Amino acid sequence: MRGRQTPTVLAEAADVLSDQLRIQLIRLAELTAPHAERLELRFLSVLRKQRLSVPQQSALISISIGAAAKTMTNGGSLTGFFEQVAYSGRRLAKLNFPPNAVAAALLEYDKLLAPILKKSTARDLANLIWAREQLQFCTVLALNNCYYQVRETETKAFYDLFRAELEGKNLEDLLERFLKALTEFTGAEDGRLYLLNGKGDVWVPRLAMQNEAVPNNSKRWKMLDRPVCGQSGGKKGIALDRIWHERFKTCWSIPLLVEGRVTGVMQFAFEKPYEWLPREQELLSAASERCSVAVEKARLIEDLAARREEIRRLAEHMLHVEEVERRRISRELHDEAGQSMLWIRLQMEMIENDLPNGQSGLKDRLKNVRENTERTIIEIRRLIAALSPAVLEQIGLGAALRQLVNRFRQYNTAKVKLQIHKIAELPKQTEVMVYRLVQECFNNIAKHSAADTVNLSLGSDDGVLKLNVEDNGIGFDIDEAMARQESYGLAGMKERVALLGGQFEVRSSPATGQGTRIMIQLPIPSEATW
Repeated sequence: MRGRQTPTVLAEAADVLSDQLRIQLIRLAELTAPHAERLELRFLSVLRKQRLSVPQQSALISISIGAAAKTMTNGGSLTGFFEQVAYSGRRLAKLNFPPNAVAAALLEYDKLLAPILKKSTARDLANLIWAREQLQFCTVLALNNCYYQVRETETKAFYDLFRAELEGKNLEDLLERFLKALTEFTGAEDGRLYLLNGKGDVWVPRLAMQNEAVPNNSKRWKMLDRPVCGQSGGKKGIALDRIWHERFKTCWSIPLLVEGRVTGVMQFAFEKPYEWLPREQELLSAASERCSVAVEKARLIEDLAARREEIRRLAEHMLHVEEVERRRISRELHDEAGQSMLWIRLQMEMIENDLPNGQSGLKDRLKNVRENTERTIIEIRRLIAALSPAVLEQIGLGAALRQLVNRFRQYNTAKVKLQIHKIAELPKQTEVMVYRLVQECFNNIAKHSAADTVNLSLGSDDGVLKLNVEDNGIGFDIDEAMARQESYGLAGMKERVALLGGQFEVRSSPATGQGTRIMIQLPIPSEATW
C-alpha cells in the first residue's frame, strides 16, 4: 500500500511542543544546517560501508537531524519533517530494514554531529543535546508507528485473502475477492487477473473483462514467468490489457505458478512511475502462491460438484427409467399374463361344469388347479399394484397411501394409523418418491420390526414435505444396517431422498426397545423434472 497517510498524532504533537523545546530545536537546526551537506556525505560513506542499498540510504538520510535542520531553516515546519519521516519510515519497513538497524544508523549520525555540537558553550551544549534527544525520540516513535501501519496493512491483506478462500462462492467469485484485496493493498488504480486454461487460452474473470487482453501467444506473456515491475506500454511494456498502455505509467506483474508452470498472471497499474519494494514483492509473491493453490482447489471443487451433479442427474434419470420400466412390466402383466390367467381360469371353470357327475375325481383335480390359478391371479394383481399403482396416477398420493395401508393390513396384524395433513400440490416425481419410500418402510416393518403399532403422518409446511413413519418394534443398529453391502433398504431410501435435495433421519435403539422412527423432509420443487 502506498504511503499517503501521515502520523496524525505526531504531526499534532509537533504543533504543541513547549516553547522552550521549540526554541532549542530551532537553535539546533540553525547550528546543524550549515554542516548538513558535509554531514550527509560522511553519513552516506558510513552507510555504504554497511552495504546498504541506495533506497535504504536515501530513506535514512531523510529522517536524520540534518534533514530536519534543512526543513526548518528553509521555511518548513516540524510537521512537514514528520510527514517526511512517515513516508521514509514506510519505505524502510517495505525495504525490510529492521527498526533496530534504523536506530543504529541514527546513532552513527549522532557521532558525526557530536563534534559540531561540542563547539557550543557548556550550557548551550546541554540544551542542544536535550533538543536532539527529544527530536530523535519523536522520530523513533513516528518510525514505530510507520512499521506498525505497514505490518497491519499486510496482515489485513492476508486476512482478506483468507476470507476470500472461505467465503468465495465459486472460482469467479474467489478470484474477484482476491483481486479486490490485493488491488487495495497495493494502492493500484486498477488490477487484472488472467488465467490460462488447460488448452493454454486466456480466461479472464468478470472483474477483468472490461477490455480486451493480449493473446497468450504474445511476447509479453513470455516475460511474465517471474515478478516484474515495469512500464505499462510501449514495445517493452508488460501490461496485458491494451488500454493500460495509454492510461498508466507503471505495471506490476506477478505470475501464478503451479509446479513451476505459469497458470495465470496478476497485474496492477499505477498512473505514475512507482517501483515496488521488497516487502511488497514478497507479499504479492506469497499471495500469488496462495491464489494458485486456491484456484486449483476451487477448480477441483467445481469439477467435483459438476461430477456430483452429473451423477445426481444420472441417478435421477435411472429412477425415472426404473419407474417407466415398472409401468411397462405392470402393463404387460395386466394385458398379457393377467388376461391369459383369467382366460385359463374361465376355461377350467367351464370344463369343470361340463364334466359328467361320474367324473368326480377329475372335477376335484380341476377345482384344485382353478383355485391355484385364482391365487396366482391375485398375486399378479398384487404385483401389478406394487409395480405401478394406478390409483397414484389417477387419484393422487393420498388415495395411493390409503390403498397401501389397506394392503399392509391384509398381510400384517400390526395396527396402522395414517394421518395426512394439508399437502401442497406436488410434482409427479415427488409423489412417486414418497410412495416408494412408504412402500419400503412397510416392507422393512413387515420383515424385521415385529411391531404391532405403526404411525404414519404426511404433511407440508413452508415449501417442505414432511413424512414420518414410526413403529414400536424391536429396533435395529443403524450403523450396522447402513454398512451392509448386500442390503439396499435404508441406503436406497437415503439416496432417493438425497436426489431430491431432502433430509433423511432414522432413529432406532434395539437396547431400549422403543422401536424405530424415520423422518424425511423433501423440498417441494416449483417444476417437475420428469
